[in-house]
Amino acid sequence: ASNGDQCCNYHDMAINRYSRLSKRRDNEKVKGEVMEDVYTSRKKQHQTMMHYFLALNTLQYKKKIAILEPLLGYMQAQISFFKLGSENLTQQWEDFLTNIGTSVQNVRREMDGEVDVMQQTIQDLEQASDLLYMPDPDPSQVPVNRNLTRKAGYLNRRNKTGLVSSSWDRQYFFTQGGNLMGQARGHVAGGLVMDIDNCSVMAVDSEDRRFCFQITSFDGKKVAILQADSRKDCEEWIATINNISKRIYLSENPEEIAARVNQSALEAVTPSPSFQQRHESMRPSTQGRSRAARTSSVSSAGSEAASPALSVLSLDALVVPDTPIQFDIISPVSEEYAGQAKAAGQGRTNPFGESGDTPPEESEDSILHQLFIVRFLGSMEVKTADSSDIIYETMRQILAARAIHNIFRMTESHLLVTCECLKLIDPQTQVTRLRFPLSSVVVCSSHQENKRLFGFVLQTAEEGKVDGRPVTVCYIFESNNDGEKICDSVGLAKQIAFHSEMDRKATEKKEEQDKAKEKQQEELSKQKQIEKDLEEQSRLIAASSRPTPPALGADGQFLVLSNSQSEDSDAGVEGREKGESEA
Repeated sequence: ASNGDQCCNYHDMAINRYSRLSKRRDNEKVKGEVMEDVYTSRKKQHQTMMHYFLALNTLQYKKKIAILEPLLGYMQAQISFFKLGSENLTQQWEDFLTNIGTSVQNVRREMDGEVDVMQQTIQDLEQASDLLYMPDPDPSQVPVNRNLTRKAGYLNRRNKTGLVSSSWDRQYFFTQGGNLMGQARGHVAGGLVMDIDNCSVMAVDSEDRRFCFQITSFDGKKVAILQADSRKDCEEWIATINNISKRIYLSENPEEIAARVNQSALEAVTPSPSFQQRHESMRPSTQGRSRAARTSSVSSAGSEAASPALSVLSLDALVVPDTPIQFDIISPVSEEYAGQAKAAGQGRTNPFGESGDTPPEESEDSILHQLFIVRFLGSMEVKTADSSDIIYETMRQILAARAIHNIFRMTESHLLVTCECLKLIDPQTQVTRLRFPLSSVVVCSSHQENKRLFGFVLQTAEEGKVDGRPVTVCYIFESNNDGEKICDSVGLAKQIAFHSEMDRKATEKKEEQDKAKEKQQEELSKQKQIEKDLEEQSRLIAASSRPTPPALGADGQFLVLSNSQSEDSDAGVEGREKGESEA
């Protein structure tokens, strides 16, 4: 018992050291030592248990001969003693002792055979369990079962001890129907942790720990952050809780229905082999669009119609078939693509009406300027943007695809809401990742039950049409605050922008009227000036047509002009009159 307690304590110390392994400061030497300690402690505990069973079974066989062997020895001693009077002994005594000796030898041979079989069984169990000794086994050798509707095991739970500090407690967790139960060490029974019907579950990064996932209740008021020992356990817990949240466990064959749901979701997946092809999928051309349908980062139709407990809208009526889901934010300008754009001598076009160049900064004195912390969950193309139902359906598809494909990472950004646009800004470098004109935002809504989830639908401009129809994309985010506040802020921005546009149009109309009046005044002034010039010309013509007295000579006599001089004079007068009339 003391040896078992020591093995248990040694295992607890080893698993605690393993749980505190840092993901950012990855030290292979320390990681190897910690994993070796967990492996050694688990193997030693298993070996102690199996050898204890071997000793118990051996003791059972020893009971059969524990009394016979001393009695047999005593009888043989007595016979040797009584052989002094061998005439008193009969053949019956010798036959009896021979039979007893033969039986004892048979029992001993049987015991030796059983011991050999048990030792061989222990060796086979050690070889078969070798992968289980490792805290994080290879997923290729130990496959993940995504069809479970019940699961139990040890997990580390995060408990807040202050505003920024927290502690981790190791407890035994198990599912019971639609409830997640937990039992601490030393307790005689488990207690309710939270109701996981209609909950949302996703992998998260928490305090630089690995294999963490978060469960959010249906109303968003309760959140549990748990840490598994391995990637396999983490993925199985996420898949199991996701199956329970869909109420598959209420059906007659829950595992069969879960397998059918997961299989139908996996058949709709088209993984992307490279980042460049994901980047190409954002181009608005028809060829790029067809390629995006084949080479998206991860696409999923996420069909859950097999669940009898769900009643949802028709997926084909809301989203485009074979629609890719974009789980990460691709910045509009990368170094590689910027070099190509410079070589081509033209900017990059974007299906959302943006240009590849850096957009002009909005005025700092904007009426609305609100900043929110959000995490990008995913985006996908949809068919219509008539109501908020498309946003709820897109949320369900993206969360289901994240759970099925174990998308752990979420990109955190700052969402800036102004009267001109929506911006996603990198919190570290303050670089704008994406920019959406406010006029392209058609619908914005938060989730009906989990208010932290919200999304908006964007519709491209005229130049972003594909096959004669505008491209409509739905973006889904998770916020630290209430998602309704962000949607209200976007609605307020659209109202302000609408009134500003109306004021601008009224101002432009007034300016046009003022310009028309000014032009009319200029026309009137020009006409008055023309009339004035005509009057002046008429006066000059009348003055030039009066008879001129003959000129006197130097001696007081009249000068007589020759015919040529008079003709020249007449021609000069006529030319002057003609020039004045033309003027």
